[in-house]
Amino acid sequence: MSILRRLDPAKLKAQKTYNLASAYFDAPPLGFWGRYGRRTVERLALNPGASVLDVACGSGASALPAAEAVGPTGSVMGVDLADQLLARGQERATQQGLANIEFLQADMTELGYPDAHFDAVICVFGVFFVSNMESLVAELWRMVRPGGKLAVTTWGPRIFAPAYEVWNGAVRKARPDLSAAYNPWDRITTPDAVRTLFRSAGILNVEVEPTDGYQPLASPGDFWTIVLGSGLRWTVEQLGPLLAEQVKQEVLEWLAAHRVDRVETNVIYAVATRAPKG
Repeated sequence: MSILRRLDPAKLKAQKTYNLASAYFDAPPLGFWGRYGRRTVERLALNPGASVLDVACGSGASALPAAEAVGPTGSVMGVDLADQLLARGQERATQQGLANIEFLQADMTELGYPDAHFDAVICVFGVFFVSNMESLVAELWRMVRPGGKLAVTTWGPRIFAPAYEVWNGAVRKARPDLSAAYNPWDRITTPDAVRTLFRSAGILNVEVEPTDGYQPLASPGDFWTIVLGSGLRWTVEQLGPLLAEQVKQEVLEWLAAHRVDRVETNVIYAVATRAPKG
């Protein structure tokens, strides 16, 4: 199902990138998607029968555990721009026998649900894709019922280190114009930045927890799978086959020479609770 309207260039870029990445999203080297999605849901302590909205849901990393938690009397709506990720999510839901979840292709900034419509709203690795994060967080908070919760999970510092720095250096040599000196998630990679984001959205009752993490690499090639199954995929497409292969070889050779067997995947969890009625 889709209620997608005309998208601006930034959203079209995100949609294309993650549709391309969808074939790799559930590969073992990208196990962090599912790991952090489930841990986000665990922090919500969802009750059976609860209604949940999951925006930027991808292939269901947090939406599917939420559907398990709320049980057959509850409901989960997963929203994303990338229709191919949504299709993977629906396939996984069917395989797991989850009939209480629906996937909707839509813009998370323009959903139009009534105030206080959900017991919980979730956004894992998605809040930084909009230019006005404060407005998005306020909009998600608007849809949370009294006593309900909003969970936002974002990247901490040093994403995919040390491999990312090597990747970025190799891209800079091949195509300087594609080198990412700044990524959208860089805006909120500290607990203070996340707290400030919530305060700016009018939310004071929020628990923020930074957590160190890493993704094991069985071989250097696992990092290239991460590249193909993440937001870095857009750069690969812009490089073209020849330059992409050049970058790949440089990065993998460095990882092998330095015996790198894991990359950092540090995260920051934030959970806000709306005061109950009365």
